[in-house]
Amino acid sequence: MNDISILTKALQHSGLRLTPQRMAICELLAATDRHPTALWIYEQLRPRYPSLSLATVYHTLEALVGLGAINELGSAGDGTVHYDANVQPHINLACVSCHRVIDLPSEHIEHVASEVKDASGYRLFGARILYYGLCPECQAKAI
Repeated sequence: MNDISILTKALQHSGLRLTPQRMAICELLAATDRHPTALWIYEQLRPRYPSLSLATVYHTLEALVGLGAINELGSAGDGTVHYDANVQPHINLACVSCHRVIDLPSEHIEHVASEVKDASGYRLFGARILYYGLCPECQAKAI
């Protein structure tokens, strides 16, 4: 998860106005440990913000990704882009059956990030390491 102030400052830096809808998107991203899709965010917020458009959700997410405030993970086997507000180096595990994505902290990832930064001179915003497979629950269902 990410601190809401980091997300809102990133939006301000991008030049986007901090509308109530964009604030709600940031709040939802900061509060969830899910790896949501734009459609899931839209569906969660639409009842409270009837004027919210899916385009606003996408534009907000694109701005946050572009500034390194969140990561775009890509598909979890469902053909839909998932987002991650946790930009600290970690591993993501995606189940290709139920499409759930979870975080797996690893001290080794921290070392890899340091090595990449030192060797390349890049200013890193985060890391995306995404493994695909079947979660234990879906494995049990397949038996």
